[in-house]
Amino acid sequence: MSSRVAALARPMHAASDTEADYGYPSPAKFSDSDTETVHDSGYATGASAQQKQKSAGEAPSSTSSAASTSAGPASREPKGGRHADDDWNYVRRTIAKEKPLPPITLKTLPQNINWVSFLALTVVPALAFYGAATTKLQWQTAVWCVVYYFYTGLGITAGYHRLWAHRAYSAGLPLQYFLALGGSGAVEGSIRWWSRGHRAHHRYTDTDLDPYSAHKGFWWSHIGWMIFKGRRAPGVADVSDLSANPVVRWQHRWYLPLIFGMGFVFPTAVAGLLWGDWRGGFFFAGAARLLFVHHSTFCVNSLAHWLGETPFDDKHTPRDHWITALVTVGEGYHNFHHQFPMDYRNATHWNGYDPTKWFIWLSYKMGLAYNLKTFPQNEIAKGQYAMQLKKVEAKAATVVWPKDSNDLPILTWEEFQEQHKNSGRKLMVIGGFIHDVTEFEADHPGGASLVKYKLGKDATTSFNGGVYEHSNAAHNLLSMLRVGALHGGYEVEAEKNRPFPGLTIFDGPSLRAEATQKLPRSEKAKKQAVVSSLPSPLTVAA
Repeated sequence: MSSRVAALARPMHAASDTEADYGYPSPAKFSDSDTETVHDSGYATGASAQQKQKSAGEAPSSTSSAASTSAGPASREPKGGRHADDDWNYVRRTIAKEKPLPPITLKTLPQNINWVSFLALTVVPALAFYGAATTKLQWQTAVWCVVYYFYTGLGITAGYHRLWAHRAYSAGLPLQYFLALGGSGAVEGSIRWWSRGHRAHHRYTDTDLDPYSAHKGFWWSHIGWMIFKGRRAPGVADVSDLSANPVVRWQHRWYLPLIFGMGFVFPTAVAGLLWGDWRGGFFFAGAARLLFVHHSTFCVNSLAHWLGETPFDDKHTPRDHWITALVTVGEGYHNFHHQFPMDYRNATHWNGYDPTKWFIWLSYKMGLAYNLKTFPQNEIAKGQYAMQLKKVEAKAATVVWPKDSNDLPILTWEEFQEQHKNSGRKLMVIGGFIHDVTEFEADHPGGASLVKYKLGKDATTSFNGGVYEHSNAAHNLLSMLRVGALHGGYEVEAEKNRPFPGLTIFDGPSLRAEATQKLPRSEKAKKQAVVSSLPSPLTVAA
């Protein structure tokens, strides 16, 4: 990579995509491609790829060479301009430009396993099951397991997730160190590594740049993405704020000693020193508790994207369900969370199970947390109502509705009368619509005689309370009998029995002269007599 390109790239993405700001490799990384820097133009510099090619004795490709010697981001714009529809979407462009690793086969399986993660996720359950089969569980140790489970779980949910990944609230140094230690005891990576991946998950949800996309399957999003190397590097995510945080830097630096100390040494020591259960402290408060914490958190990536409803938006897979909330220390209202990620709450209703929210609120009351962020209730309601409307519209699409008035023929009163007399159909007008009641006449609950009395007439008044005020069901049934619309909406006396075809009524004497001047000379005398006979101020014109 040229120094000029590096200078352009580093201010935006170096903090989030490399480990250079820490001065040494991270003990936990997504993959080797994490060290690759992606520019605003969306093209990878290919630094890591070139290093691999050199180590293998290969010459750099022309594409990577061109990228490394380019004069700047402007020269790497997508073909067709910066705003070309097919090229400017970041996810599509990145996927198109960066080739994925080859699919994993049985032959390549060993080199595609993240062995550190694999051992952590297999040795821990093996220890837990062995300990459960060979060690008696004391009641003090059982209580301590539950307490420590919630402490380390809150280290992830209240610390890693809501404080550092989403900045949903602010915390003083005492609370930050408390949560950093608890998160270390959960053994799920450093704050910085975990938050970088989670921010990518939110930014690229359900795409190939989402490190644990639910579209790749339940088990991939639950645990597979940690055991096997991803075929692509996660999308760009800015964690420069975390790189500047002293607590995050401290935890990242001492992460390996912290996970052993808080994961096993501390829970074992508490049980051993206080009530002499060293073995139970190790196997139950250490290994078994860690197994539960692991899969509790993993359910946020898997179960929370599969089980439940989508009351705020259904564009992506996150869902709300109380069962998920129970097993994830309150992180089960995931559809809400993905819509309003900077809200410190996950459950907004009073009866929603969200101990993480309660912990944050209690910390606020104790002066340990501040700046608790909540999304405006009006905007939350908008999302709910939009989804409710969408569901109603989807259900309405399955219902047969009456013909739209634009699809009905329009008849004058005389034409309606003629159709009723000569077409063989029994017609009546109600509410401006012409209805064919031929087949319904005999089934009318009030008797056929009431219907016969109004055939060929306007029954609007009778239908709407003059004789009987019909129900909503009756209105719906009637609408299905529409066969036409009446011109003018009702019987208009002024348009009936017109002495001359084409006459139009004008309201105003000023139009009398204009109306008669438009008539041909041969007809003026005849129609002038009609005009003179009309009471003022009405006038008539052709």
